Amino acid sequence: MTRGGAAAADSVTDGATIERQRIRALDAFRGLSVAGMILVNHPGNPRHVWPPLAHAVWNGWTPADVVFPAFLFIVGVAITLAHAPRRNDGALVRRIVRRTVILFALGLMLNAVPSFDLAHLRIPGVLQRIALCYLIASLVFLTTEPGGQLALLVGLLIAYWILMIWVPVPGIGPGVLEPDTNLGAWLDRRLLGGHLAHGSWDPEGLLSTIPAIATTLMGVLAGHWVRGARSTTAKSAGLIVAGIVCIAAGEWLGLWFPINKSLWTTSFAVLMGGIAALLLGGCLWLVDVRGHRGLAAPFVVFGSNPIVLYVLATVAAKLLDVVTVTRRDGTATSLHALVYQRAFAGWTGPNMGSALFAVALVAAWLAPMTYLYRRGLFVKV
Repeated sequence: MTRGGAAAADSVTDGATIERQRIRALDAFRGLSVAGMILVNHPGNPRHVWPPLAHAVWNGWTPADVVFPAFLFIVGVAITLAHAPRRNDGALVRRIVRRTVILFALGLMLNAVPSFDLAHLRIPGVLQRIALCYLIASLVFLTTEPGGQLALLVGLLIAYWILMIWVPVPGIGPGVLEPDTNLGAWLDRRLLGGHLAHGSWDPEGLLSTIPAIATTLMGVLAGHWVRGARSTTAKSAGLIVAGIVCIAAGEWLGLWFPINKSLWTTSFAVLMGGIAALLLGGCLWLVDVRGHRGLAAPFVVFGSNPIVLYVLATVAAKLLDVVTVTRRDGTATSLHALVYQRAFAGWTGPNMGSALFAVALVAAWLAPMTYLYRRGLFVKV
């Protein structure tokens, strides 16, 4: 743990707090992303989710599908900002590897809570994917220049497309992009069978990490732009223009390779990288150009300790599911279900109540995260 207003906020994204007052929007965007992840992951009732907070069932996308790619994008931005001044530091690679291992272990811990059934422990996960993307993107940044990073990004997206469309799955054939029949699901079953989120497939599987790395590299390239000497207005405008171009390209690519978050298809990666660039450009304009810092303040607080917030909120939400209470009629229910029904769904309806429960869960963490922020306590793993 470090102290001080200019200290790194988190090991994965510590560069985003360099010169905090000058690029405050980076913390705000990161905080918005992690708050969105919590909001989407922990509805009041999984069977009654407000549509914008529900992931697309398979092909297509919703606002909920934006938050995880946006976080990976900002990880990439922070890699450039954090590592560029220290590219010749011989200890940097060791620190990157150590952080990767810790992040991956934290992800496994979250998957284990609360049952700790190691025989069926899910191995992939959100933090695990962040860890792998951070590791590969960091090493790519340290060993290549921007041109090489762009070439590798494009190469990864093309290679993944070829693998998913043309490589046949044993007993099925090539290009059958359904949950159980695609190449990524087959590979996960072969290597991680019994340790997947949905039994036969996983939305954070091994093969789909390839285009997720490309999403992170899009952030690395954006970091070069943000780090440049141009004005903040020019940086904002450039990100917005690049974002619009990538959004159009992603939608166009989706005509041939469907937009799909669970598969993290090439079209999805390009589209979401574009949306992330657009949002980051908008944050830079609102916060650092127009000076709307009060509006961004809660998200700056969240963005200063994002992994801490994500881990604590996830554990707390899981504990709400396992703590049981007895109703007056003698029946037992989880504390989660009781709070959802009595405090939210009972007067707003199931879908809106489910969304308000998630909003309340996020808002409950503002006070403790603000305490850490004001004390200058930023946790580094």
